[in-house]
Amino acid sequence: MKQMKLMQGNEACVEGAIAAGCRFYAGYPITPSAEIAEGCAVRMPQVGGKFIQMEDEIASCAAAIGASAAGVKSMTATSGPGFSLKQENLGYACLTEIPFVLVDVQRAGPSTGLPTSPSQGDVMQARWGTHGDHPAIALSPSTVEECYTLCIKCFNLAEKYRTPVIFLMDEIVGHLRENVEIPEEGEFEIVNRTVPASPAEAGPAYACKNGSLIPEMAPFGHGQRYNVTGLIHAADGFPTNSTEIADAQVKRLVAKIEENLDDILAWEETDLEDAEVCILCYGGTARSAQSAVEALRAEGIRAGIFRPITLWPFPGKRLEEISRKVKKVLVAEHNNGQILLEAERVIKNNCRIDFIGKVDGTVITPDEIVRKVKEA
Repeated sequence: MKQMKLMQGNEACVEGAIAAGCRFYAGYPITPSAEIAEGCAVRMPQVGGKFIQMEDEIASCAAAIGASAAGVKSMTATSGPGFSLKQENLGYACLTEIPFVLVDVQRAGPSTGLPTSPSQGDVMQARWGTHGDHPAIALSPSTVEECYTLCIKCFNLAEKYRTPVIFLMDEIVGHLRENVEIPEEGEFEIVNRTVPASPAEAGPAYACKNGSLIPEMAPFGHGQRYNVTGLIHAADGFPTNSTEIADAQVKRLVAKIEENLDDILAWEETDLEDAEVCILCYGGTARSAQSAVEALRAEGIRAGIFRPITLWPFPGKRLEEISRKVKKVLVAEHNNGQILLEAERVIKNNCRIDFIGKVDGTVITPDEIVRKVKEA
């Protein structure tokens, strides 16, 4: 029987992770993600999992990677400057193809900024925070219920594509409380990584089989010996200086995401069938946008919402299609214009682009969005 619970966004994230099969959490307390660590400290032992408070954010990320390499679904969570500290190990996981979920509950910055204030200033960091060309998957929830359901999806994508996945929450949603309908066990899909049938049949650790772009992943300690390194490596996992292997490896890492966009991308459209104005927003900002659209339509202004759920990869093709049908796209986000850059790249001259953003630690209100729409 389904349960209805009053939950905080951070709490729902914990429960979603557990439902997805996460059994290891390593973290370091930091506002406004601290409730995730606190929740995991209580819940992980109850489900046979492990919780470790590490000495810092770098070690937290490393521990999650190590647990995943041993075959356990793993998560770490942070905010603000902690996300910056995790970037080196995030890149390591991209190249070694070790899946885990990194939750970033965004707060106002730069540096330690405004620790308890809302922001969406980590969007570009989620895509390009670690160096080099690498795959990136980042999802953004707008409701507490999505903190639960999308956390499950984050784990599914991480396991399926052998890559770290960023759950890009924000303080608005992380500290929000709403009723959440908890799905029954078996109602949602759970994806587990593909492992070799036996050590004898495993073959080279990073060899792809049957045309797949994703190698099987044998857990450490289960019989197959192989090397894991952050250097460019051959199929056996050992470092190489081969330019041909380097080129092929990096291109495969990107291709395993880019060639599966139909499976990865997600977005939501609201009232766009007849819209003249499209409000592009995501995360907690979408809540103000929804109220703004209701107010605008009450006044006869046909407004609608395009909400990317998958921020990375960005659903640019769909936005480009929408931009050919509307007169204006208004980008609303709690930063100085990060997804705005993507919108400008995609839309080009199809329609007018406007922007409303905030970096002062306060929330964009529905009235402010309404006034911005009416300016034109």
